Amino acid sequence: MKTLFITAIPEIALHAEGAGVDVIFIDMETRGKAARQGHLDTHKAAHSLADVAALAPRLSRAELMVRVNPPWAGSAQEARNAIAAGATRLMLPMFNHAAEVTAFKQTAGSTPVTLLVETAAALARLPVILPLLGPQDRVHFGLNDLSLDMRLDFLFEVLGGRLLDGPSAQCREAGIAFGIGGVGRVGQGDLPADWILGEHARLGSDWVILSRAFHGRAASLAELQAQIDLSAELCAIRQVADEWLIAPHDALYENHARLARRAAQIARQSENPELSQPEH
Repeated sequence: MKTLFITAIPEIALHAEGAGVDVIFIDMETRGKAARQGHLDTHKAAHSLADVAALAPRLSRAELMVRVNPPWAGSAQEARNAIAAGATRLMLPMFNHAAEVTAFKQTAGSTPVTLLVETAAALARLPVILPLLGPQDRVHFGLNDLSLDMRLDFLFEVLGGRLLDGPSAQCREAGIAFGIGGVGRVGQGDLPADWILGEHARLGSDWVILSRAFHGRAASLAELQAQIDLSAELCAIRQVADEWLIAPHDALYENHARLARRAAQIARQSENPELSQPEH
């Protein structure tokens, strides 16, 4: 299981790279995000081109991926600026049409892209979008906005409802690597990270974003290290993921059923907290 870590702080990025993180994720998306996710406790950082330029020459192994804004009149210039600043991969969020992907790919040129599939329209049009991608391009299924667009009450209902089974199979058939949402630390969370990683194995996902549980909004390396042993936590993630990869077929589907029940309980909790009791 490969991992993405969101930060624009150079010392933290270098520490994460040394711990084994595969992608350092700079997030420059601001247009429309607060309106969509303002009621959610999600990542809403506003990183800058200066952050990209500061990190690019210091990373030796990890990719430096920059998420730009959803398609708009300034998309091409944004993408060119990010590449000039040192981005080695670009991420396009909140797109709906194949034409938007074509334009983004043309601007990116030889720089690989990750398409953040987080609208029902993009999900439905995936079969005509995947042929536009090259062998180094990727897809990432964004559960927060996808669940909002589908009017669900909890992001992991997308997995519970097996709504990514078909799209995952389409990516595998097209030879396009893909990832799904984010994950917390092993052994923690109302919906345990262990169960979520089982869904990654069942669907064939290669990538996951490390949630805020891995950095706690730390503003310095010292603050981060006081909260978490990142190397040990990454080892735990990979160990669980590897165990799921060799698990029997029945175990993967039993895990899915357990995850679906718990996701439904958490969704109902927003209306009646007494209905949701942890499942062990």
